[in-house]
This record gives sequence, structure tokens and C-alpha cells, in this order.
Amino acid sequence: MFRAPLPSSHVARLLSRYVPLVAWLAFISFASSASFSAGNTSRFIGPFILWLFPDTSQETLLVIHMITRKLAHFVEYAILGLLAARAFRTSPRPAIRDRWLLISATIVVTYALMDEYHQTFVPSRTGSVYDSLIDMAGGLTTLLVIRWRTRRNV
Repeated sequence: MFRAPLPSSHVARLLSRYVPLVAWLAFISFASSASFSAGNTSRFIGPFILWLFPDTSQETLLVIHMITRKLAHFVEYAILGLLAARAFRTSPRPAIRDRWLLISATIVVTYALMDEYHQTFVPSRTGSVYDSLIDMAGGLTTLLVIRWRTRRNV
């Protein structure tokens, strides 16, 4: 069966819907590399905190560094949830559009688990179920807020 080529406007909409999502998934994978290990991020976070608050103790620096990294997990996956919802809620296919929440949540949960599993193979990283839970909390919180807002506006 022959299919006519898609109009360029359809291709543009398709790309604008899915490229940001795929690019963010690639960024998450990059962030799971050695480049974003605790040892590397402490080189930036520590001096910045000391610049803001010169009398900060070493113990306080460690706590701030840990909280910053955990918050980064949450925000990273909150953005993933936002981009997934954006991609699937606007799909022209009713089967995808009607199940946007389930599809988006599945991507968030699956990628959070795979990401932490991947980190177990990176020498300077450790995989953590707790980090997966923080990741999932970020993505799922965003998805639930979007669902709540869209239902409220109907």
C-alpha cells in the first residue's frame, strides 16, 4: 500500500512535539555519566556556596551539596514529566492523547529505574533506589499537577 508523504507542517509539528522529549532523555543519560558525579559537582557547588557564605562549615557544605543533588534529581524528572505530557497530550492520535498520563508516567518510571541501573556501571557513580524514587516523585508530581489543572479548566 502506498502512503503519500506527510505534509511539511505535520512533520514540523511531530518534530516539535517529540524532539524536546528525546533531547531531554539524552541529557538525563549524559547527566548520569561520570561528568555529573558527586566529586565533580562539588567542584562547582562548594565554591559557589563559599562565595555566597564564606563562613560555611565543611559539614554544612556537604549537606547543601547533597540537598542540591537530590533537588536536581527531582527537577530533572519534573522537566521530563512536563515534556512527556506536552508530547502526548497534543498527539493527533486519540489513542495516545487519551492515555497521555499513563504513557508519560510509564516513561518517567521506566527511565528513572533504567537511569539508576545504568549508574551502577559507571565507576564514579552509584545507583540508588532512593534516587529513583526522587526521580519518579519529580516526574509524577508534574504529571499530576498538569492533570489537575487540565481537569479544573474543563
